[in-house]
Amino acid sequence: MRMQPTTALLWLGVASLVACAVVNAQRDEPRSVAERSGFTETGRFADVRAFIEALAAGTPKVRVESFGTSEEGRALPLVVIGDPPGRPGQIRVPVVLVMANIHAGEVEGKEATLHLMRRLTHGDLQPLVNAALWLFAPIYNADGNEKISLANRTEQNGPIGGVGTRENAKGLDLNRDFMKLESAEARALVALMTRWDPDVVIDLHTTNGSYHGYHLTYAPSLNPNADARIIEFTRDKLLSTVRRAMASRHAFRVFDYGNFAHVDSLDEELEGFASDDTRKKAWRTFDERPRFGNNYIGLRNRIAVLSEAYSYLDFERRIKATEAFVEEIMRFVSANGAEIKALTRRTDNEWTRAQGTRDAGVAFELHPLPQPVDVLVGAVGTMPNPRSGKPMTTMVESVAIPTSMTVYDRFTATVSRRVPREYIVRSSSSVLLDSVARVLAGHGIRVDRLGTAARRSVDQFVIDRVAHAERAFQGHHETTVTGRFEHKDVDVPAGSLVIRTDQQLGRLVFYLLEPESNDGLGTWNVFDAELGAGKVHPVLKVQ
Repeated sequence: MRMQPTTALLWLGVASLVACAVVNAQRDEPRSVAERSGFTETGRFADVRAFIEALAAGTPKVRVESFGTSEEGRALPLVVIGDPPGRPGQIRVPVVLVMANIHAGEVEGKEATLHLMRRLTHGDLQPLVNAALWLFAPIYNADGNEKISLANRTEQNGPIGGVGTRENAKGLDLNRDFMKLESAEARALVALMTRWDPDVVIDLHTTNGSYHGYHLTYAPSLNPNADARIIEFTRDKLLSTVRRAMASRHAFRVFDYGNFAHVDSLDEELEGFASDDTRKKAWRTFDERPRFGNNYIGLRNRIAVLSEAYSYLDFERRIKATEAFVEEIMRFVSANGAEIKALTRRTDNEWTRAQGTRDAGVAFELHPLPQPVDVLVGAVGTMPNPRSGKPMTTMVESVAIPTSMTVYDRFTATVSRRVPREYIVRSSSSVLLDSVARVLAGHGIRVDRLGTAARRSVDQFVIDRVAHAERAFQGHHETTVTGRFEHKDVDVPAGSLVIRTDQQLGRLVFYLLEPESNDGLGTWNVFDAELGAGKVHPVLKVQ
């Protein structure tokens, strides 16, 4: 049953009461539940609210807002830090968004962001305050966080008091909802991105998977439809600088996100390698589709960094590794703010003002680095959770064996299509048109309606075959179409949607509306009622 939205009065009252209990009396600084429990527990929603309210009460550099409401009615907190904390449209420095707890079983990012906010306002990171406008969304999946249980993520190495669920209250994985926007949380977060337009977004997670030797792994935007200069800057300048600092300043081992596999079976994830295994080894990254947040942000012309602390590292060390990783990104942004701001502004301008033709991918494949790389192979042990008795997998930090293998960490397009000047969505169904317009507007995309019927010269996609995935994913049997484009003059009725691609989010427009897109609205069944062999796809292209 859906809960009624929490009232602001109750929300502030609970936060204020709990805040009084968590403020350090001597220093007047809040402490996280992780710190107060000796890193055996993680904070609940009221604990996080209390921490940030106490923090805000101690400095004018902090403003606490809500960027939306969860499915169960919890007001999702956004902490704005600056001197003074500015408003959208008033910011000349880079805007940085740090988001945590998208998967509420992966809780170290939530705790690390609280510590970073405290350091930024009261501690050693205060010199960075004016270098950027800092936004923190510390408890994005607030509903999942409240379902803390010893039965969730039992193999993870703490916190021994349990964690929340991966999914939100509707059973949706919020890190697969960036394109379809079916959850209240995803709609709120994307609206935040449209309103604040952050130049850099840092998404904090925890990974299990293969038994590697790294404390934390990371990834930039992986979809090659993002601007190549943003991907290159993120990978080759930002992340390479952070990686060196993580080793020299913090003694943490970090590397590009991945899992072990064999070169001849890349889709088969391996925990480790047997000593007698002679097959060629590989380290491969994950998916390029923009349903994942870091890839989605790249299509918005912005810098994205995915952080994945290693779940077999103990809870305290995972928090510290995550905190150090974000700290080093913050230091990099502070030192390179003008370049970052110029890069994102130039990317927007060049896309919107570009003349002539341009192509973008609709199908992709992994490509390896040209030479093998030493990847650290680790080792694990087990120990019982003292509260549940269930075995936890534990990282043996002293084991990190360099092993030469092929690294697959980037994608290239195998099939590309021409980006049109505009798309037209034509349908006799006002329900369909309204649904498409609503999702596009939810992304911040400008949508127009045709005022009167018109004859237009278009490229229309004639469908040869429609296929639906046998297994449901996130409540959908994903749809793919094959067919061919043909150029034709057609009648377009009044009320049809017109979506131009010469807007800031034009790359995202292409991905959402292109008929053959591998993660567009069609993938998520939006157009299913009008698809069939021999039919014309409802999305038309005007070159």
